[in-house]
Amino acid sequence: MNLKLIVLLVLCVVGSLSAQNKKWTLEECVAYAVEHNISIEQFELDLENAQIDYSDAVGGLLPNVNSSMSLSGNTGLSFDPTTNQPVTTTILTANGGVTSSLTLFDGLRNINRLNRAKMNEVANQYRLDDLKDDIRLNVANSYLQILSNKETLKVLNAQLSVTEQDLKRTKELVDAGVLPQGDLLEIEATSAGLEQQIVNTENLVLISRIGLAQLLQITDYENFDIADVDYEVPPSDILNSSAKEIFAEALTFRNDIKFSESNILLAKEDLKLSKGALYPTLAAFFNYNTRYSDQDGFDGSTGTFVPAESFTNQLWINDGISYGAQLNIPIFNGFSTRNSIKRSEINVKKAELQLEQDKLNLETDINQAYVDVKSFAKAYEAAQKTLEARQLAYDYSKERYEVGLMNAFDFSQAQSRVDNAAADLVRTKYDYIFRIKVLEFYFGLPLGLE
Repeated sequence: MNLKLIVLLVLCVVGSLSAQNKKWTLEECVAYAVEHNISIEQFELDLENAQIDYSDAVGGLLPNVNSSMSLSGNTGLSFDPTTNQPVTTTILTANGGVTSSLTLFDGLRNINRLNRAKMNEVANQYRLDDLKDDIRLNVANSYLQILSNKETLKVLNAQLSVTEQDLKRTKELVDAGVLPQGDLLEIEATSAGLEQQIVNTENLVLISRIGLAQLLQITDYENFDIADVDYEVPPSDILNSSAKEIFAEALTFRNDIKFSESNILLAKEDLKLSKGALYPTLAAFFNYNTRYSDQDGFDGSTGTFVPAESFTNQLWINDGISYGAQLNIPIFNGFSTRNSIKRSEINVKKAELQLEQDKLNLETDINQAYVDVKSFAKAYEAAQKTLEARQLAYDYSKERYEVGLMNAFDFSQAQSRVDNAAADLVRTKYDYIFRIKVLEFYFGLPLGLE
C-alpha cells in the first residue's frame, strides 16, 4: 500500500478517535450553544432585517432618480412625437427621460422612520442577547445535572464495592456457622438493590447527556460527553448583597429589561409616525426628456421636405425639462389617521405596562434565587452533617454486625441510609452550585465554574 495512503488513513483514524473521546467543558458547551443554536440564528436574521430597515429609512431621506427609454415602430396613422403631427406611414420613434423627486416635508415621518429603525435595530440586539443569556443558564443547568448524576453514580459504585466486601465477609461467617443463612440473603438483597440503583442512575446520566447535546444541536449522542470534573462549592460573596441591591444592579444591564425599554421607545416613534399623517406633505420633482423620429421634416417657407436630423442631433434638438412642487393637504380620511394615533397611544401604554411587568418578574426571580441560595446552603450543610452521622452509625453497625450483635436486616438498613445520605449530598451540592451561579448571573458575574 502507498505510504502516503497509510499515513492518511492513520490520521483519519486518530482524528476520529480524538473527536469521539472529546470531553466538553462548561465554557465550551456554552460557546458552542450560543454559536449553533437555531433560535439564536433566527434572531440574528431578525437583526439583519432590522439593519436593512435602517438602510430603507436612510434611503427615504434621499431623492429618487429613475430613467426610462422606449423604442417603437408604427405603420399607418400615428403621430410624430417630434412634431405632434399625424402621419400615415411607417415611423420609427424613440423616447427617453430622467425623473427625480424629493420629499421636502412629510410631517417628519421620514425622520421618525429613521429614528425608529435605529431603535428597532437596538431592540433586536437586546432580544438576541437576552436569548443568549437564557441559553447560557439552560446549558449550565444541564451541564451540572450531568455532573450530579455522574457523582451519584460514583457514590453508588463505591457503595456497591463496599457491599460486595460485606457480602464476601458475611458468606465466610455463614459458612463458619457464625451467622444464619438469612443474613447472607439480606446482604445479597441489599447488593441487588444497589445494582438496580446503578442501572437507573446510568440511564439518568445518558438522558441528561442527550438533553445537553440537544441544546447544543449535536446529534451524535453516543460519543458526546462532558469533562469528568468534581466541582466543589465555589466561594461566593453574593449573599453579602441584599436581594434589593442585586435587583437594582440587574436593572442596569439585564437584556430583557433593556429590550422592554426599547419597545417603549419604538412605540413612541410609532406614535410620532401616526401623528405625522396629520400634516401636509410637500414634494419637488424634476424631469428631463427627449425624443427621436426617423421622419423627414417639412420646411413651410420653401414647401420642401428636409431630411431627418441624425439621432444624436435630435436628442439635443427635441429635449426638454419640467420641474415643480406638489403639496398634499389631508382634510378627511374616514377617521383612519385619528384611530391610528389612538392605537399608537394604546401601544405606548401597553409597552410601559410590559416594562413594569418585566421588572416585577425579574424582582420575583431574583428574590426566589436569593431564597434558593440560602435554602440550598442550609440543605447542603445539613446533608454533609447527615452523611457524617450516617457514616459513623454505619461503621458502628458494621462492628456490631461482624461480632454478631446486629442482624443483617438492621445492618442493611444502616448501609441504605448511608447510600441515601451520600446521594442526597451530591444532589444538594450541585443544586447549591447552580443557585449560586444563577444569583451571580443576575448580578452580572460570569457563569464559569473555574
